[in-house]
Amino acid sequence: MRVFESLNVDWMGKRKFFYGLSTTIFVLGMLSIFIRGLEFGIDFKGGTELELQADKTFEISVLRNAVSNIGLGDLEVKTFGGDKNVLIRTELQTIPQDIFTKLQAAIEKDIDAVSPGVVKTVKEKTEASITYEFASPELANSVVEGIFAKGFQAGRVSEEVTNTQMIVRVGIADWIKESLRNKLPQYKFEVRRAEIIGPKVGKELKVDALIAITLSLLGILVYLAFRYKFIFATGAVVALFHDVLITLGLFAIFYGVIPGLNLEMNLTVMAAFLTLIGYSINDTVIVFDRVRETIKLHKTEPLFNLMNMAVNKTMSRTVLTGGTTLLSCIVLLIFGGEVLRAFAFTLTFGIITGTYSSVFVASAIVLDYTEKTGKKVEF
Repeated sequence: MRVFESLNVDWMGKRKFFYGLSTTIFVLGMLSIFIRGLEFGIDFKGGTELELQADKTFEISVLRNAVSNIGLGDLEVKTFGGDKNVLIRTELQTIPQDIFTKLQAAIEKDIDAVSPGVVKTVKEKTEASITYEFASPELANSVVEGIFAKGFQAGRVSEEVTNTQMIVRVGIADWIKESLRNKLPQYKFEVRRAEIIGPKVGKELKVDALIAITLSLLGILVYLAFRYKFIFATGAVVALFHDVLITLGLFAIFYGVIPGLNLEMNLTVMAAFLTLIGYSINDTVIVFDRVRETIKLHKTEPLFNLMNMAVNKTMSRTVLTGGTTLLSCIVLLIFGGEVLRAFAFTLTFGIITGTYSSVFVASAIVLDYTEKTGKKVEF
């Protein structure tokens, strides 16, 4: 199927309007980033992310209220992957000392419920666990099974038959489960996944993400400089910076303004930016290929006209491929849920900016450069 087969639009004549449009969005985005900042996820700033599953459906507002004042600060609570799943995020990696004491009391209360009157001794405490010792291996095994059935991550310290010790994990996930068990006894929650990322690891991931994007842009610059001319490579890389920075600015502009678009920067978004770079450069290379073919066929024609001819010839392909990809991303953005929303948002707006930047940034820079320097582009 072909559309716009006989298109004849003066694209290059509209480039100054799009220069102004891109500059306006860029300035607003950068001001928003510098004034309000970007919201980073736990991938970059560190924290704990938990995925819990309930035994039946629940109202997210009820669960959000249940964990709002449990001593862990502001918790981010979202539905995740279904009516029974919830995603909880906090900036903490370990529980505060006062919460540790409360959780220890809850564990010992359950030990007494499992084995009334049992004698127990705390042998060791770490920031994430407590080790108890009992009078006999049989008693230790019985308590381990009972505490595990209560929902705590309990186990034997040693697999030897003479083992008399039990270790119990004391973490954010355990305190949240204990709080939910007390406040929402009608539900039974299971921790399906728990990820803890320290601030040092988060900082390293942030640096690595920036390095990955920078190296990809430099690699593209070198590749296009060899395949075309250096000015073509420069225009393409400027267009890629344009796409990334415009989309990044939209993250900051929309945060807290449009419901559902309070999006965080995380590794998934970084993957989306790298995907966006690949998609955008593919579109730019197709336009440049057609420009090169048109220049070879019409050597005496002004570059302004040749650029318009090349873009008009590629517009059919651009609308069909860009349109179908954009439609898929919009569907993901609307129906993909919280986990995929930031990824889909990045690709949705990235495809829009990447498509028009191939024409009104990359190609326009080549045209303006040749007009100002008086140099003729030849292949």
